[in-house]
Order: sequence, then C-alpha cells, then structure tokens
Amino acid sequence: MALDGISIAALTYELNERLTGGRISKIVQPERDALLLHIKTREETVKLLLSANPSLPLAYITDKNLSGPPQAPAFLMLIRKHLSGARVISVTQPGLERVIRLEAEHLDELGDPCRHVLILEIMGKHSNLILCDSGDVICDAIRRIGSGTSSVREVLPGRPYFIPNTQGKCAIGDASFRSRLAAWPGPVEKALGGLLTGISAQMARELILQAGLDGTESAASLTDAERERLHAVLDGLTRTLEEHDFAPQIYYHKGQLTEFSALPLSYYDPEEAVSYDSMSELLFDFYSGRNAESRIKQRSSELRHLVTQIMERDSRKRDLMVKQLKDAEKRDKYKLWGELIQSFGYGVEPGAKQLTARNYYDNDAEITIPLDDTLSPQENAAKYFERYQKLKRTFEATQVQMAETDQELEYLRTVEQALNMAESEADLAAVKEELTAGGYIRARLGAGKKKAAKPVKSQPLHYVSDEGFDFYVGKNNLQNETVTFELASGSDWWFHAKGIAGSHVIVKTGGRELSDRGFEQAGALAAWYSSAPRDGKTEVDYTRRKELKKPGNYKPGMVIYHTNYSLVATPSLEGLTLIP
Repeated sequence: MALDGISIAALTYELNERLTGGRISKIVQPERDALLLHIKTREETVKLLLSANPSLPLAYITDKNLSGPPQAPAFLMLIRKHLSGARVISVTQPGLERVIRLEAEHLDELGDPCRHVLILEIMGKHSNLILCDSGDVICDAIRRIGSGTSSVREVLPGRPYFIPNTQGKCAIGDASFRSRLAAWPGPVEKALGGLLTGISAQMARELILQAGLDGTESAASLTDAERERLHAVLDGLTRTLEEHDFAPQIYYHKGQLTEFSALPLSYYDPEEAVSYDSMSELLFDFYSGRNAESRIKQRSSELRHLVTQIMERDSRKRDLMVKQLKDAEKRDKYKLWGELIQSFGYGVEPGAKQLTARNYYDNDAEITIPLDDTLSPQENAAKYFERYQKLKRTFEATQVQMAETDQELEYLRTVEQALNMAESEADLAAVKEELTAGGYIRARLGAGKKKAAKPVKSQPLHYVSDEGFDFYVGKNNLQNETVTFELASGSDWWFHAKGIAGSHVIVKTGGRELSDRGFEQAGALAAWYSSAPRDGKTEVDYTRRKELKKPGNYKPGMVIYHTNYSLVATPSLEGLTLIP
C-alpha cells in the first residue's frame, strides 16, 4: 500500500510534535533522491529520512547512520546553506495532500532571521524534494521539471510553488462533494477515491463498510438515507483527523506483510494486526526492507541489463546452431551418394542428370541420385564427398560451440539468481567482480584518479538449525566456491536445487550424523535460495563434498558430480536462525 493522505496526516502530526523547536545539525544526501536530516531537540537527536525515490517515496525517522557521496551534490550544498543550524518551526501537510512541508528559520548572510520550506511530494514517479523561500518561490529541487517535461507545472528555481490539482479532487468537507457524488456514474467505492483528496482505495473500502453500503453499487443510485449514512461516516473521519486520533497498524496474511493503515481497517482479522504507537516506526518496519530492496534493484539494473543482453545473444546463437545441426543431418546422405556413384557410375551416359542405383545398405532398394550433367561420375562423387566432409566439420564444431553456449547460459542464469539475492552494495560488488574477471565487463581504472574505497566484502549466509548444525549459503558464484571448496570438508554435505540456478548449501556436520530433519531443512534451504517458485516443491540433489569436482575450464560456481542422492523439498526457512 502506498502512503495516502491519511497516513501522511498521522506521520506529519507525529513529526511536528517531535521535531518542532529542534535544530538541524547535519544534512546528508545518502541517495541521489533522498536527504537525511539530523535534528537536535532538547531530548534527543532525531534522524529524519526524506526520500523522493520514484519507486518508493516515503518519510520516516530512522536510527541508521547513512553516509553520502565524497563530494556533495549541488542540491545538498544549497540545502546546507539555508537549513544547516536552522530551527524547525513546523511540519505540516496542506489539506490531505501527499505533501510534507518542513518549515525552518535561520539567519541569513546579514544576520537577519529568515525562513525556508523543504517540501517532500510523495507522488509516485512524480515525487520530488523542493526547497522554497518564505514566499513559496522555488529555490531549487532535487528533480528539476521544465516545460518540456510537464505542461502542468514547472519545478525550476524562481518559479512559484503550487500543488497542481490535476485530478479535480476536493476536500472531505467540501460543499460540492454531495452534488458530485450524486452525479458519479461508477461504483460508490470508486467515487470516494476519485472525488476526495487523500482517500486511498483501501480507506474508501473501509468507509463504505462503516456506512453499511455495497461498494459495487452505483453512486448515483444511492438513496437519501444511504447518502446520509455515508456523509455521517465522512464527518466522523473529519473529527478523527482534527483530534489526531490515529491508531497505526500493520496487517499480515499468512505471516506476510500485507498492508498498513493510520486507522483500523475492519475488513482485516484483528488477530492479524500489529498496533504501533508511532506512524514513523510503522513505516520504518514496513518499508525499510522494501526500500533497501528497491535501491539494490536500481543499482543492479546495469548488471541485469548486461546479463540479459548476453543471454539473449546466446539464445539467438543457439537457435542458429540448432538449425545448422539440422542441416548437417544430411551429411550421411551425401556420403552414401558419393559411394554409390563410385560403385555404379561406370555405366552412366555422358550428360546424364541422375543415376538409379541399388542401395546395398538398405536391402538393395533402388535409389535415385541427382547428377551434375557437366561433371563426370568421378567428379560428381567427389563433389558429394566434399559436401559430406564440410557438413561433418560443421556438425562437430557446432556441437562443441553449442555445449559451450549451453554452459554459458547455465552460468548466466546463476549470475541472474545472484543479482536477485543481492542485499547490499557488497553483494553487487562481488557479482561485478565476477563478471569483470570473466571478461564480461571491461576493467577500468582512471589514470591519475584515486581508487574508490573498497566495499565491505560480501559474506555467505550462515544459518544455525534448531539441532545445532551450521548451514552456509553462497549468494553468488564466488561465494558458492568459497562455501564448497574452502569452508566445507570432505565429509560435509552439499545441496543444490536440481537442474536450475541456485545457491550451494553446505551443512557442516562436525563429525556428527545429519538427522532426517537436517536433510529436510538443508533441502528446503537449497530450494528457497534457487530460482524455483516458493509455493511449490523442488527436487534437490545432495552428496558429500568429496564427490564434487570442478574441471579447469568450468566457470565460477560450476561443479560436476557422479554420485548423489535426491529429495523433494518445499522452500522454507523453518527451524533455521540467520546469524548476522
């Protein structure tokens, strides 16, 4: 669920109560489209993250220390100029718009007090961070929007700031709502989201339930009594917002995060709800993991594009080789024709265009062989033998090339899986290092430039079972080799999803016998960290580590084995504890 106007109202109220009067002591730009403000109040130092990430715009208080780039971007320098040391005057929300305004007061170059407003617009792909002066004139924005990009509003220095009402929505208490609702042609549930600012589809559904209405019923067909019930519910929502009577909750379904809301949603089972005292804390729990995942996906897009391009190229090449192999199947026919012409060509008249001969490989069945009437029988036979040899060479070379292409495709699928598993910059750096070593990325190091600081080395995942066994999981091919050939001893067990891309899973036995439950958990872990769907069963191969071999010409993470067992597992992490 995206942040709607009501959730932002709850968040803004909390931020205003907590931050007003505090001073902005430090400003960092951890991402291209995000700011982290350190605000010192009398009681604490609060770190406020404001993100205009198009895929996941949000704001919440965090306890993490995030660092920015070595050289401050221009927008960050401007923000620091006007807001460093500034006192927070207020944090507000205009109407129920998805907009947060942080107003701060500071001293200008002459020592006179002045104010600036930092505005976060939480509007999907149109999200933005904008700095305005006290007259709502734009100083600059983290994402500038010119007239060539938008015909509705320019977001450029010197332009007036305003919130465009492109959808023609009105406030909950607007007098025009009654008449507009009566004229709405579609379902009443759609009418609330389509006519009222800040009302999401989820909240519209809740309001319809509270009014005792059928959400699929046409808004225009509502009776006077039904309209009055709906307006009464909306009046109650208005009072709740005015009194700031919020009750943030996260809802789960079958153990999975499903939705959140600033107000209780009656269409969810109360037993599946977790209540929060803080809207910011809720957003941190709900979105922080998704935000990190979104960032990693963005950072990995270049690598994904490269891998996809190579895989598409290899697939096209493989299709061509399949066609070449099919054509090469004719080679034996040309060899046969050459032999039969040599055996029976002595009786061919000059200028003949074909030869009918007995095929002594097929019970003397008659066969008709085309001839080039400009060539002698011996020359025709030589031509067919030459064609046979050419197709034979093509067949043998293509078989070798196809095997190499298949191996590369298999390898690239493991790289693709590693990108799917990446959880940090270190994980992406390891994949990039692997692709560079394999020649897929050209190694570049600018002459005369300082080397970038080495990222923290990515480590394999380490789980401990409820029986005390250590399970190690490689997150990429280099880690697969580490856990298999460095961490594991010959008697340890190795697991891998059969026939698909996935992680190497090693179980360190420490000389103990692995229980049936241990085998099941290792198989479930190998299925979980593979490209197999998580809602089905997956076949998993397992064997002792000593049975594995890696030929010298194999790519990272690729192994062979001839002695193994198999089991069928459902992807799961049950009974396993991840060790940080």
